[in-house]
Amino acid sequence: MSNDTQQTQQTQQTQQSPGRSFTVSSEIFATPNLDIYAQMIYFVLSSFSSDALAVNVHELARKGRMTIKQAIKAMQDLTEQKLISHKVFRHLVGEFQDDRLSWAAKGLLTYCKEHPNITVKELLALSDQSDENETTIRKALLELKHAGYFDDYPELSKIAI
Repeated sequence: MSNDTQQTQQTQQTQQSPGRSFTVSSEIFATPNLDIYAQMIYFVLSSFSSDALAVNVHELARKGRMTIKQAIKAMQDLTEQKLISHKVFRHLVGEFQDDRLSWAAKGLLTYCKEHPNITVKELLALSDQSDENETTIRKALLELKHAGYFDDYPELSKIAI
């Protein structure tokens, strides 16, 4: 069988197979500071189009042929470049797998979600019950702000520094 015949058969099989067609902007290649893992996750997420919230991080990693850790890091990079929303990132990864945050910031986030009307003054008073001090609390708040959690939790912006 000739190469042309094989290529024609492969093309016909591809056209007959049920799959999704999607379009991705080539701008992803020009975005600085994105590695191949971030680009691949972007492609995989794009293939889900409006169903991006239906996929999970394990499936993204599998389809992107990478480890879960690599997929999470890639999504963090895409979030920082504002190519995917923090809401999508948080849904797929969750706050506790966001390794941009220290345990202090994760704990503070959890506490603030349970006590949405807390003030910085009250947080600082609570810090006396642990080894944390004002500097640690303020640093954790800055981490949350930098990682985009103030956007998703407006009540946190009320206690912003």
